[in-house]
Amino acid sequence: MRLRDIHPWDLTPREAIALQKRLAPEVICAGESQNVRHVAAADVAFVDRPYRRQPVLARAAVAVLSYPGLAVVEHHVVEGPVGFPYVPGLLSFREIPVLARAFARVQAAPDLLLVDGQGYAHPRRFGIACHLGILLGIPTIGCAKSRLCGEEAAPGPEGGATAELIDGGELIGLVLRTRAGVKPVYVSVGHRIGLESAAAWVLRLCRGRRLPEPIRVADQLSKGAQLGRPGDLA
Repeated sequence: MRLRDIHPWDLTPREAIALQKRLAPEVICAGESQNVRHVAAADVAFVDRPYRRQPVLARAAVAVLSYPGLAVVEHHVVEGPVGFPYVPGLLSFREIPVLARAFARVQAAPDLLLVDGQGYAHPRRFGIACHLGILLGIPTIGCAKSRLCGEEAAPGPEGGATAELIDGGELIGLVLRTRAGVKPVYVSVGHRIGLESAAAWVLRLCRGRRLPEPIRVADQLSKGAQLGRPGDLA
């Protein structure tokens, strides 16, 4: 898979914000994912370096799972230096350049992508899930562990309960409790999918855990887990 080459990455934070504002209108917040055979997830972890003068190193992971079986079809992990500073709301400029190298190795093109991060639930309505969705051109969902912006109400205690995430009077995402007794996740549109459909897919892919299985696999791979035998990431 190749990301569209539609803009440079060597931008200042101010230029990156301007680019987000320019690309945000391209996000399609509607659609249903049908005939899904492969679901992918992407995540990035940052590797501790022994010396402060060394550049920050990112470990990017992309996992592709079958659907509905959720068996790992392929996975790719790539490490590389980070060239963009840490700025809240500009995560994609820090992570996507390394993720692009992992996506370039993917052979089984996914029908749906989940990203461990925000999508539309972003101050400029263009989080990393939107950015990847636009660059890859596939239905994409943001599924984050914490809130970036907006006001929320607590969802009910039962699995599947949701509450609206509102910013400036606009519905930007759903706070979803994936199972009873766990903290909720924050679901938002990435690209080419509706919000209700996105939440339904996240819940469908959790299989009794807090996080969707594709994201759980990508998260552990990005943190250095080895995937070889069935059950390695149980």
